[in-house]
Amino acid sequence: MNENTRHFLVSEFQKYYSTADLRLPPEFTSREWGFIEFSTGQDTFMKRHRAFGSKGELYDYMKGIAPAHAYYSVAYYEYPAAPKMKEKNWQKADLIFDIDSDHLPGGIDSYADMLEKGKKETLKLLEFLIDDFGFSENEVHAVFSGGRGYHFHISEKSVLSLGSAERREIVDYVSSKGLNLEKIFSKKNISGDAGAESAKMAVFPSEDDGGWGGRINRYLISYLTSLANDEDAIKILTGFKGIGKTTAGKIIDLFQDKDRVEALKKGRMDALGSIKKEILETIVNQGVERMAACVDEPVTADIKRLIRLPGSLHGKSGMKVTALPIDELEGFEPLKDAVVFGDRSVKIKVIKPFAVQMKGKDLVVEEGVQEVPEYAAVYLMCRGVAEYGSH
Repeated sequence: MNENTRHFLVSEFQKYYSTADLRLPPEFTSREWGFIEFSTGQDTFMKRHRAFGSKGELYDYMKGIAPAHAYYSVAYYEYPAAPKMKEKNWQKADLIFDIDSDHLPGGIDSYADMLEKGKKETLKLLEFLIDDFGFSENEVHAVFSGGRGYHFHISEKSVLSLGSAERREIVDYVSSKGLNLEKIFSKKNISGDAGAESAKMAVFPSEDDGGWGGRINRYLISYLTSLANDEDAIKILTGFKGIGKTTAGKIIDLFQDKDRVEALKKGRMDALGSIKKEILETIVNQGVERMAACVDEPVTADIKRLIRLPGSLHGKSGMKVTALPIDELEGFEPLKDAVVFGDRSVKIKVIKPFAVQMKGKDLVVEEGVQEVPEYAAVYLMCRGVAEYGSH
């Protein structure tokens, strides 16, 4: 960006920070802080190893430099301002999860589409954190990053001392890494009468089982019960490897039989009749992919990482890093709710054509000088596709 653009953005961010409500983390005086300022050069660098003794000191600093990006450490340190990491004396760290929407599998149609897919992935992760790990909604703090995705922050005592290896295990669990279906569809010994040899019986998890077992039962029954009443059921089922029309018909009959479905919910494999468990495994594999959450593992595993400050602005979009109550997450619309700048007209010089949807409006700009609303001007300049003014 040129100097005029840098000056404009700094001025706009300073206006925002003059009245901003920043969401400071617990024990913020024990955190390391880092900031990236707007620059006219290609290279950016972070001012880090900062610490603040009071809320007022931090607010004054933010107003003064109007950073493009503001971060704090997930770690708590004895000496957060020490210039070398080993001198800081690490004490504990929040548990952080990052859903980065542009890393998700599948195609992306637009920025809005990317953010919507990211939110759905975030809601999947939330389900794991509440249902499988037992956190309450009050203990899981959701944050829209202001850019491509969402974060979850957990500061409960039970997780603060976890090391990198334990945090990786949590990511492995929610992402289904290492999940062994052979153990889910296991066999157990059934004792016979006196003197008789024990036999092995296939076991299927019940809907009340914890962890992936219960999840798989609930998914399989929900999916196939719904599918059994679909006019395209045969076509869909025969699309799975190893399922022909005869087996597809048997599956449909099974999942239209309420008594047998209830038996399967309890984990009774005998309810399958002549349907082999390997057939269910094929369907379950698809279900595991759908249920697993796609989480950025390095972010969670890094116990010294810097994370964006809720309430600050994202220097690549101009949007607010937004803290969200869990019950508002699903209805949150980032391209509307995280836009903080107004509608006054601003003249810009567009460097290359660009399209985005913000505040419910489709914005399409072509090369050349034009006037756009302030919020759009900030966004386009932050993205590097426009400069301020007409020169």
